[in-house]
Amino acid sequence: MAAFSGLVAISLGLGLAAASGFRVFLPPMLLSGAINVGLIEASGQLALLDGWGAFSVLLIAVVLEIGSYLIPWLDNLLDVVATPTAVLAGVGLMGSVIGAETDYDPIVQWAIAAIGGGGVAGTVQTGTVATRALSTGTTGGLANPIISVVEAVMAIVVTVLALLAPLLCLALVCVGSIYALRVIGRVRSKPNAAPLA
Repeated sequence: MAAFSGLVAISLGLGLAAASGFRVFLPPMLLSGAINVGLIEASGQLALLDGWGAFSVLLIAVVLEIGSYLIPWLDNLLDVVATPTAVLAGVGLMGSVIGAETDYDPIVQWAIAAIGGGGVAGTVQTGTVATRALSTGTTGGLANPIISVVEAVMAIVVTVLALLAPLLCLALVCVGSIYALRVIGRVRSKPNAAPLA
């Protein structure tokens, strides 16, 4: 039973980390909402997200982040900051979830979070950067707002799926990571490809 709860916690953490690769502030905001309505227990580090004050601050950050990504060229500039931030958010979310849901040793907890959460968030974020670079190169940035809306929707879908069906979300994260790696490979193989942030 402990192994199953550990798998669920890791699946939830990976799902939240992957969603952080799409939008940094959306997963913690939705997680805060889930904590506030009693869907998730606010233990350990997750207690930071407990309360509607934390939710409100994250909501403002989400509105600013999504709004900024709708402005062509600014979205590419934001990726420079968003890429390392997404990795840190992935590590933090996954580590906090594992710490709250399991009794793993903290070294194991944060090692799993760094490798799994950071790796997944970084892969997804790099995939979004590659997709946006491809869009900028082919449409002059005109399609970037559409891509940004799709990314925000994906962040919501992946986060909600992680909260409600973590094991199903794990399968989606695996498929999505493979797709992101293929997009990254395609962009990097083009001779005139824009450098990825």
